[in-house]
Amino acid sequence: MNIMDMLANDVVLGDGGYIVELEKRGYVIAGAFTPELALENPDAIQELHREFLRSGSEVLQVMAFYGSRSKLETVGQADRTFEINQKTTQIAKDVAGDRALVAGDLSATWTWDADDKAAQTRIAGMFDEQIEAQEGVDFFIGETFWHLGEALLCLERIKAKSGLPAMITMSFRGETVTDDGYTAADCARILADAGSEIVGVNCMRDPEHSYPLLHEMRDATDAYLAAQPVAHRTSDEVPWFTGTSAFPDKLEPTQMTRYEMADYAVKAKAMGVNFIGACCGTVAIHVREMAKVLGKFEEEEVWQPDPDSPMSETEFNWERRQET
Repeated sequence: MNIMDMLANDVVLGDGGYIVELEKRGYVIAGAFTPELALENPDAIQELHREFLRSGSEVLQVMAFYGSRSKLETVGQADRTFEINQKTTQIAKDVAGDRALVAGDLSATWTWDADDKAAQTRIAGMFDEQIEAQEGVDFFIGETFWHLGEALLCLERIKAKSGLPAMITMSFRGETVTDDGYTAADCARILADAGSEIVGVNCMRDPEHSYPLLHEMRDATDAYLAAQPVAHRTSDEVPWFTGTSAFPDKLEPTQMTRYEMADYAVKAKAMGVNFIGACCGTVAIHVREMAKVLGKFEEEEVWQPDPDSPMSETEFNWERRQET
């Protein structure tokens, strides 16, 4: 089983969001959102992987978001970079077993400077460190890039260090261009031409505000297309969720329902998206409904009360407990 064969046969269902959900569960402090809990609370990551796997995810993503040396340095964990990336990779592999693929994870370093060659060399070294630590994954995802230049460097390092298939996804905030001025169509075409087997959009925007970008990418390239939007509603005025007043600690009222995310999965498949996943705010119930509509999870019967049937003793006792 490999990602390219799976994509050739059918759409592939990814998993959901990790870091924001782990903050809600009390394991991560909002702000840095770095993955040192791989060493401190590995069971928390393990359980979230299990939830996604049970719900129908065909790929588990290593929980190494913001796991670069530069990001970990902001929380005093730079010296543990290799160890953190290695541990979180092993957690994902242990849960996946032979039931799902494991995708390595690289992301924006927040130190990109297109005019600073020394900075780019340092960033390349940081990507290399993570790639080496995430040995044994099935393919790599480079995600949440606001600069096409940094995304291309990530792709270059994945190919040079691992030779594995790459999925590179861009993030768009208020503008429909990257921070270095490229449209979604530009990104898809340039990344595919540079050798990325899968290109796409992830994070920041909800499905509704991701569709126009995905349409652009689909029209621009024949490469496999990925979508991983957030499961938090955004608006035309502020289409990216980290720009809203709800972020980072008042997000609960903005979370989409499982059925809204199922609708997204159907629409994404119809527009030619090949890798259908989701990002921040997406939990197991979302993935389960997405799996159902994509034919990857057996439908379960939903219990409905029979108005003509007398209440059983068990039901009566249960209701009495609720009343008391």
